[in-house]
Amino acid sequence: MTELLNKAFVFDQESPMIFTRLYFWLYFLVVMLFFSLLYKRKALRNFYLFAVSYFFYYKTGGLFVFVLLFATISDYLIGHKIFNANKPITKKLWLSLSVFINLTVLCFFKYDYFFTDTVNKLFHTHFEVVTHAALWSNQLLGTHFDIGRMLPPVGISFFTFQTMSYAIDLYRGLIKPVKNPFDYAFYVSFFPQLVAGPIVRASEFVPQLYEDTQVTHEEFGTAIYLIIKGLFKKIFIGDYIAVNLIDRVFANPASYTGFENLIGLYGYSLQVYCDFSGYTDIAIGLALLMGFKLPQNFNSPYKAKNVGEFWKRWHMSLSSWLKDYLYIPMGGNRKGSLFTFISLSVILIFIVFIAGKLWLVWLFAAIIGIVAVLARLFPGLRVTITTNINLMMTMLLGGLWHGANWTFVIWGGLNGLGLVIYKFWRKISPYENSNHWLATLWKIFLTFNFITFTRIWFRGESMQGTLDLLSQVSNNFGWEHVPAMVTAYWKVFIIMILGYVLHWLPYDTKDKLLNWFIETPVYAKILLSALVVFIIYQSVSAGLQPFIYFQF
Repeated sequence: MTELLNKAFVFDQESPMIFTRLYFWLYFLVVMLFFSLLYKRKALRNFYLFAVSYFFYYKTGGLFVFVLLFATISDYLIGHKIFNANKPITKKLWLSLSVFINLTVLCFFKYDYFFTDTVNKLFHTHFEVVTHAALWSNQLLGTHFDIGRMLPPVGISFFTFQTMSYAIDLYRGLIKPVKNPFDYAFYVSFFPQLVAGPIVRASEFVPQLYEDTQVTHEEFGTAIYLIIKGLFKKIFIGDYIAVNLIDRVFANPASYTGFENLIGLYGYSLQVYCDFSGYTDIAIGLALLMGFKLPQNFNSPYKAKNVGEFWKRWHMSLSSWLKDYLYIPMGGNRKGSLFTFISLSVILIFIVFIAGKLWLVWLFAAIIGIVAVLARLFPGLRVTITTNINLMMTMLLGGLWHGANWTFVIWGGLNGLGLVIYKFWRKISPYENSNHWLATLWKIFLTFNFITFTRIWFRGESMQGTLDLLSQVSNNFGWEHVPAMVTAYWKVFIIMILGYVLHWLPYDTKDKLLNWFIETPVYAKILLSALVVFIIYQSVSAGLQPFIYFQF
């Protein structure tokens, strides 16, 4: 009995609560049972969902729940200071404090080991990182965390951006403060999207806290459909090809031929989409069952005809967040600003630390000086230079948001470079405005392959691993081994083809399937869902895989 209670209520680092585990669905059924009794009383409903969300986060991230609590309390209190300030400068100072606290907490937990290691290399010191949260967890709960290696709290990048959006939206006058701290804690911690998005803005979600719970017949059908679709994408497609091919190849690219590396790379493009969009499908569906609407996060991104369109379709909540809270404040398409230079300084500091070379400071200073002189001498170029710098910095910061190492810097930089090049290319492209199917197919083909190419650095486990992959594809393609490889991995190939075909289905076909499911009777929904779930879990060939974006 004690063991059963521990399993139900005590955090287990080996078995965190994730959407693909049976334990989560039993938990969700209990949550919905009590929710059905409370949903008409908004204040009690919000408090209840806050409580179950915090329990969910504890079961997912352990004692890091106190980090979430700290972020919640600090921004709730500062939010009221921002709203009640009478002078613009006072509002700005309180906002600056909020941003500083949020980014400090994010950097401490996400980049502390990186900074400590780099300082030791640069200055020949011997500082050590001691993870006190891990130490306390080991002492209190009997866990076995490595206290010398701090893993960031699950989903810290997501809930940090949400707390920041609350303070910024208050400053901009888009919302009013929430009525009580539990309502705000519920907004920050709502468990369907807490650990991997979509990133929910305060201006979009806070008004829903004070609306009646209503779930229409269409919304109910859509929610069930999204949950089943998300599980199918995550487990049947993403996990299967990851366990049976992708993880093996990326663990040691030099041991596989160029063809195997290339298939692994195209497989990863499918896996990361199925994994991440599968999570957000489930999250949106779960929230919808409780009457809350989360923003769309993916819109068939591999149908994009250029890099700019891709980033409007992929991780849409992050892309729009970076645009509205970073790119536009830096000046956007118009000019530079003080925020531009602050952001540029942050990026350069990270790059210097990543490289571990102090001489880069002088190199960057020289480059900035040359760019400043050119902008001064040629006023016509000033807007072009500053806007493209803003664009590059936005993508570089997006890369650093994922992690502090060269692979993410290069990945962000390549995507930024792709956006800049496309801005110039579209002005001279002979087929930019063509709707001919061949032109559309060609643009989709180029965009998809470019995005897949950049994923070498996103997925690569080290810089050496990415170089090995490129070397194998270039110098050891292994054409003679292709038939044997296709024969050995025929199931993986079939799943990959199925995944890409489903992704590239016309919108009309997907809408018809959704509408058909919505209109089926409840008993048919239950039977279909049970059948699909049974098929999905038959494909599990190893332990259930964590969602990729949990690490961010």
